[in-house]
Amino acid sequence: MGVRRTAAVTAGSKLAPRYAGTFVRGTLDRAIDGFVPLRSAAAAADARLVDRDGDVEAAIAAWVRQHATLAGAQGFVTNLGGIATYAVALPANVVGVTLVQCHLVAGIAHLRGYDLENPRVRNAILACMLGEDSVTSLVKKHRLPSSPMALATSPVHDPALDDTLSREVTTEIFARAAGKRAVTLIGRRVPLIGGAVGASSDALSTWQIGQYAADELRDRRLPG
Repeated sequence: MGVRRTAAVTAGSKLAPRYAGTFVRGTLDRAIDGFVPLRSAAAAADARLVDRDGDVEAAIAAWVRQHATLAGAQGFVTNLGGIATYAVALPANVVGVTLVQCHLVAGIAHLRGYDLENPRVRNAILACMLGEDSVTSLVKKHRLPSSPMALATSPVHDPALDDTLSREVTTEIFARAAGKRAVTLIGRRVPLIGGAVGASSDALSTWQIGQYAADELRDRRLPG
C-alpha cells in the first residue's frame, strides 16, 4: 500500500508543475464566481442558509451533504464504462470532483464570514482542499507556514504562498486520482463496479474535506 501511495504521489508531482498555475486556480475561480449552470459559491451558500432559516451550522451541514452527493454522482458518471474509456474519464473526473470540492469549501468560508475575494482566504480554501493529514505534514516540514485558519486571518498576503499551494494541491489531486485508478482498474472490467467505486471514493473524500473546512474555518463573526 505504501508503494502504491508513493507511486501515486510521484505521478502527481510530475504533473503538478504543468497544471499548477492554470488548473487549480482556474477551477477555484470558477467555483467561487460561478458559471452556467453552477451558481457562485456565495449565492448558492446564501440560498442554503435561507433554506435553513438563517442557521449557519445547519446550512453548512446541509451544504456538505449536498456536495458529497454531487461528488459521488459525478464520480459515478465519469467512472462508468470499460477500461477503454479511462483516458477520457480521468480528466473529466478530476475536473468534476475538484470543482465540487472548491465550491464546497468556498461556500463554507462564505457562510463563516470570510471574504472570498481576499487572496489569503483563497489560499486557505486551497489548504483545506489538501485535507488535515496533508496540511499537518506540510506544516511540520515547513512547506506551509500554518493552518488554513491562520492563513485566512494572516495580517499580510504572501504571494510566494500562492505558487506553493497551487503546486501542493495539484500534486494531491493527481495523486488521489492515480491512487483511485489502482483500486478501480480491475473493477472497470465490470462497468457498474467501477462506477460504484468512483462514486463512493469521491463522495467520501468530499465529505472529509467539508468536515475539515467546517472545523478549521471558524466563524469570524463570533468571539474567540
